Amino acid sequence: MSAFARVPWAVIVWLVLVTVPWWGSRFTTFLATEIVILALFALSLNLLLGTTGLVSFGHAAYFGIGAYVCAILMKSHSVPFPIAFATAGLGSGAVAALFGFFCVRSTRIYFAMLTLAFAQIVWAVCFKWNAVTGGEQGLSNVPYPELGWMDVLPLLEGLRVADRYFLVVLVLAGACAIALRRIAASPFGRVLTAIRENPERAEFVGLDVRRYQLAAFTLAGSFAGFAGALFGLFNRGVFPDFAYWSKSAEVLIMAILGGIGAFWGPAVGAAALVLLNHQITSLTRYWPMVLGIVLIVLLFVFPGGIAGALGSLRSRWRRAP
Repeated sequence: MSAFARVPWAVIVWLVLVTVPWWGSRFTTFLATEIVILALFALSLNLLLGTTGLVSFGHAAYFGIGAYVCAILMKSHSVPFPIAFATAGLGSGAVAALFGFFCVRSTRIYFAMLTLAFAQIVWAVCFKWNAVTGGEQGLSNVPYPELGWMDVLPLLEGLRVADRYFLVVLVLAGACAIALRRIAASPFGRVLTAIRENPERAEFVGLDVRRYQLAAFTLAGSFAGFAGALFGLFNRGVFPDFAYWSKSAEVLIMAILGGIGAFWGPAVGAAALVLLNHQITSLTRYWPMVLGIVLIVLLFVFPGGIAGALGSLRSRWRRAP
């Protein structure tokens, strides 16, 4: 293993992000919070896409469920943030298990279309259930979690509420990312990889392919719910668009852009997409066209995504005299 590969880049990036509230502007903190949350969302999808080989067109459904559950509990029932956050993940996982029970019985395009169909059901419920979800108007003025306890730490005493919330997001998203990393590297994760490579052979050697796929589907939904809960509070509101099909397409683009072959690839894709969006929309209104051009070039030149391109460059650098 080369010295470059032994460097704990994920830890270094996380430590740099921790310092953002002290040297960054308000906009920098805003941007970093959005990137971290969407990176967790993309990593949750990659448990299905990259590890298990299942293409989901409806992953935003669990993102939206997590956002609504956490927001409703905190705003309407004054539930403390830790309980609301945990319930959001559990609720999203329960719905993912229910939908996944039917989805994993189909394969390839039929699986993908079923995920999209169930996601549209979730979006329709969020859009029409005015008494609970606020309907088309959504839920606004969702409160931040109580962060006054941070005053006991002298280093955090003078920080703004948004800066404190960013640190909470960083810790929670980091813990979720570590959990996803351990799942992918565990014997369970290796079984999922074997199923991705050859589901027929995996079934032939005695593995219950559908049960493993359902477990992966449920876990991915839970972590998407955690990301949704954080995003709803960050956005100070939850809206039906969180569960719409375009949100599923957005996170799928993040994963492909970063590279589904590497664990941190989708997180890199999330950061790249958010930064490109903010930079290009400030220059032109034709952001979708620019994004399409970027994706076409990337998929033809670097089919492994950004992470795959970096890996290729590192391999060439190691082979160079």
